Amino acid sequence: MIKLLLEPVNLLILDEPTNHLDIRSKDVLKDAIRDFDGTVIVVSHDRDFLDGLVTKVYEFGRGEVKEHIGGIYEFLKKKNIDNLNEIQLSTSPKKGTDEIVQNTPVSENKVSYENQKELNKKIKKVEKVIADCEKRIEELEEEVAKIETEMATPDGASDMSLYEKHQAKKKEIDKIVEEWENASLELDELKK
Repeated sequence: MIKLLLEPVNLLILDEPTNHLDIRSKDVLKDAIRDFDGTVIVVSHDRDFLDGLVTKVYEFGRGEVKEHIGGIYEFLKKKNIDNLNEIQLSTSPKKGTDEIVQNTPVSENKVSYENQKELNKKIKKVEKVIADCEKRIEELEEEVAKIETEMATPDGASDMSLYEKHQAKKKEIDKIVEEWENASLELDELKK
């Protein structure tokens, strides 16, 4: 970063540079920008700071960018407004502030992108369920194999609790296999 700052530049982009600055600091910054030999792009709502500093004003609104030649006060005069906040009021819909209004129709590309994004989210969720089921089935099969090894011993052959554990683990495996099958079918449908 320091190396980059030490090299000469011909473009500065400043986003609300006067925020949290006192009047003296704003004046120093304004003088420094005036002395700069390159191009400066300033995003600001501070019209006093912009006065005498800018030669073009770009207006963003309603999905458009409009270029206005001249300073900030010429722009305000042309728009017949007193301050920059009136631009926002004049370009916003005349509905209640709590209402969300969408005047422009959503493009098909945006809809299909949103649908694809939602589909990918569902696919990942189902794939995670399948992976979790597979992992759990593997763990349960290992537990069943250990129980069966114990049951094969003379002491284990007569231990009824081992048979009960064995049956419970088998039922759990069957339940998770069914969950895995349902998730696999759902994944196939989502990928079609």
